[in-house]
Amino acid sequence: MKWLSHLRTINHHKLLVMKHCFRVGLYRQGLLHDLSKYSPVEFSAGAKYYQGDRSPNEIERKERGYSAAWLHHKGRNKHHLEYWIDYDPGPGHRMTGMEMPVNYVAEMFCDRVAASKTYRGKAYRDGDPLDYYLASRDHYLIHPNTRALLERLLGMLAEEGEDRTFAYIRREVLGRR
Repeated sequence: MKWLSHLRTINHHKLLVMKHCFRVGLYRQGLLHDLSKYSPVEFSAGAKYYQGDRSPNEIERKERGYSAAWLHHKGRNKHHLEYWIDYDPGPGHRMTGMEMPVNYVAEMFCDRVAASKTYRGKAYRDGDPLDYYLASRDHYLIHPNTRALLERLLGMLAEEGEDRTFAYIRREVLGRR
């Protein structure tokens, strides 16, 4: 029955992201968010490694040395910063984070809030998405402008709450009325 628990978890998460995306005016992205989680490679791994309080990708990664589900997911979903890692066109051709369009940064923000709410449940607080981000921040390959915007939004959420942050994203980041 782990598959059913996993299905409920991804449906709950997807619904939260959709609601958050709608709040900022990203209707299409809200509807299409994370559809790849229903694909066989992602769903089967999610059901097999389901824990309920964290991503099954972490468990798959520990067991197999990599997560096929995550590799599939990040390559198909532009709201993940890992989608935007490429070779720097400058000298040296190092791997680097490319600047993300702001609509995908906004969706990434909505995704992080929804993931925190999904995994933390009733213990959720508005500082959780920032805390989770800060715990991994040093190993991200992320463009400086993308990093600055994401950190500003996560900090605003922690300090000012959802209503002000979502209104700011809609009005100032996405330029929607």
